[in-house]
Amino acid sequence: MTAHPIRVALADDQAILRRGLAALLGLEHDIEVVAEAETCAGTVAAVAEHRPDVLLLDVQMPAGSDAPGTPADGLEVASALAGMGVRIIVLTTFGRAGYLRRTLETGASGFMVKDAPVEQLVDAIRRVHQGLRVVDPELAAQSLASGPNPLTAKEAEVLRAASRGGSTADIAARVFLSEGTVRNHVSSAIGKLGVTNRAEAVRAATDAGWL
Repeated sequence: MTAHPIRVALADDQAILRRGLAALLGLEHDIEVVAEAETCAGTVAAVAEHRPDVLLLDVQMPAGSDAPGTPADGLEVASALAGMGVRIIVLTTFGRAGYLRRTLETGASGFMVKDAPVEQLVDAIRRVHQGLRVVDPELAAQSLASGPNPLTAKEAEVLRAASRGGSTADIAARVFLSEGTVRNHVSSAIGKLGVTNRAEAVRAATDAGWL
């Protein structure tokens, strides 16, 4: 039995899932849930206030704030929290190899799908708290098979903006680029992904977990 319980924070916008997980983790003698959050901004604030040892972090959460620099998803939260001393396990409903690659690039300690048995999740919390890395083995194999993300950072940024809909001018305004530059990035992404239009590029990149 550990001298002090592992302090865990939960970040997920699905309240039923988050509270259910909190209740299950609360049954463990060596784990204490110290904070919950449902937005990206709320997660950053909760970690700063409560200083958990481990953060269970959903990939897809609302930003929760219009302030400049607010993370737009869980992976951006993980990047924003780098250096704060919290070990992060990213949880996702979608077992996409591209998510795994992006997760590891943020410096997170683990990546698991949400439908993993709770026993595996508890074990993962204990392992990352010890300084180990935990990755779903099936997703690791998929990531190796899928190869690297072909999109540049700017191409991915433009496609994320395009996923919200609107004209080229709308997208250009969101990413602070000229319309011509946006068209060039979209055209390049379309070519790399082997699709025929912007909507297909967004769909293909999203399905691969690259956005």
